[in-house]
Amino acid sequence: MRERNVMAWLFLAGAVLLEVTATLSIKAALEQPALYAVVVLGYAGAFTCLTLVLRRGMPLGVAYGIWAASGVALTAMLSSVIFHEPVTVLMGTGLALIMGGVLCVEIGAQKAHTQDEGAA
Repeated sequence: MRERNVMAWLFLAGAVLLEVTATLSIKAALEQPALYAVVVLGYAGAFTCLTLVLRRGMPLGVAYGIWAASGVALTAMLSSVIFHEPVTVLMGTGLALIMGGVLCVEIGAQKAHTQDEGAA
């Protein structure tokens, strides 16, 4: 069971990285259209990894929340570095709120899982 859980987290990390790569490639493809292939492959790979996460038993709300929030945060940070886009204090606050919300969902899911095991 533990190995299955570790694999779910590894696939989730892969889904995040592939999605961020694809998203950043959209902007880069405006100058280099060949990068649209990276966009398509990145999103296809991200959804494949996300499917593998769900098959390993991670709840959809947790997996999607972490995937989406991590993707937003990483894309904002990396677009600042790569494309010199601004990251304001207000944007940083919003990203922190998103990450806090996902943390609440994860903690809630763990508590629910623990309660279900105790009832069984």
